[in-house]
Amino acid sequence: MNRGIAPPGTGPGTQQFAIQLSATRRGARLARLLATEQLRSWGLPLDAAAHVVGELAANAALHGRVPGRDFRLMLTVHGATLRIGVTDARAEQLPVPVEQTADGTSGRGLLLVEALADRWGVLPGPVPCKTVWAEIDLSTGSHPPRPGGGQRG
Repeated sequence: MNRGIAPPGTGPGTQQFAIQLSATRRGARLARLLATEQLRSWGLPLDAAAHVVGELAANAALHGRVPGRDFRLMLTVHGATLRIGVTDARAEQLPVPVEQTADGTSGRGLLLVEALADRWGVLPGPVPCKTVWAEIDLSTGSHPPRPGGGQRG
């Protein structure tokens, strides 16, 4: 596992965590656990972000997997925005929400990402990679209570 270093241009008030993990189910579970611990150490809300990391990491391990290649998880907090990014090695395999799939059996995780994140999208590159990202606004407090109790993000 390799921890990343904040890239140039991330100024004061920016916190960043990055790690490279195996593109396996175990790597996806580890991504969620490590993200949760990192967010806890930063004093940030955990629930929504943990679910988003779990879904994006699972997608990278399942749909973005290339044998022998890892995926990268990056968490960045800048101001009141948490950005979650997961980079995998299959740029041609773009995420497709469930309503756009032919059989409707995949893409359900993206519905969860869409519900929990304030924004999400895909960035191409560097070749042969893509990054699926999601942002959660930490200052809005607009996330409603989760079913079964507890607060989201």
